[in-house]
Amino acid sequence: MPLYKTRAIVIKSQRWGEADRIVTFYTEQVGKVRGIARSARRMKSRFGSALEPFRLVELTLFEKNVESLARISQVDIADSFERLRESLPLMTAAARIVNFIQAVTPDRDPNHAVFQTLRDGLSALESSDDPELCALLLQIHILGLTGFRPQVHHCTECGVSAEVSSMRFFAQSGGMMCFPCSERSFDRGLSISPGSIAFIQQARRLPFDKITRLRASGQIRQEVKQAIEAYVEEVAGKSLPSMNLYSPSVNQPDRFPSFSKEYH
Repeated sequence: MPLYKTRAIVIKSQRWGEADRIVTFYTEQVGKVRGIARSARRMKSRFGSALEPFRLVELTLFEKNVESLARISQVDIADSFERLRESLPLMTAAARIVNFIQAVTPDRDPNHAVFQTLRDGLSALESSDDPELCALLLQIHILGLTGFRPQVHHCTECGVSAEVSSMRFFAQSGGMMCFPCSERSFDRGLSISPGSIAFIQQARRLPFDKITRLRASGQIRQEVKQAIEAYVEEVAGKSLPSMNLYSPSVNQPDRFPSFSKEYH
């Protein structure tokens, strides 16, 4: 497919050479893909602000083969999600979401449900009064869509129901383990209450337009956050920074804005 047009969400932008950018998109047609935008960093670039993270764009790409970077021919903004840049909590939550998408989705593996949920999630985030929880719910929902759903109904080792046995959450095993099975593990696991398990189950079961109505605070919120973050780190093979949207060069280590640490 040498030339194609698709809707896409900008995930990450990297400097390349003197004036170019390499941009990572999650697209509706081909999934996650990287392309090079020639002269994108020049003052009078035709791309303007269309390559900023969180933008929903109409994208035209040209590629010779799947092993090489695609060439970004045209980008038009469909939705700028501008409010996500108006406050640090919103920007941090949005950055968390796109970093998560980059970590758990393979290249060029289209998943329309993931694209739709990502788009709807960024839209819901704009009007959310609890950005952190909105981002957490989105992660739980997308884990199910990508086949990485954590097991919270029964023990991952012996199959005993989570409702009839004392359980802890083990990210390395993919979910809950009962006390006898967990004694054979080198990992201590995370404490998780029946209320937290029920919250995760509900967040997975409901459609995304309804899960944003869920609320969690106190112990349940803390337990769910710790479990999902540990599991995402296990799936991704690394911890996910809150902000990592730009890097100075693909040949240099990523640098993160210092103000993300101040917020936490």
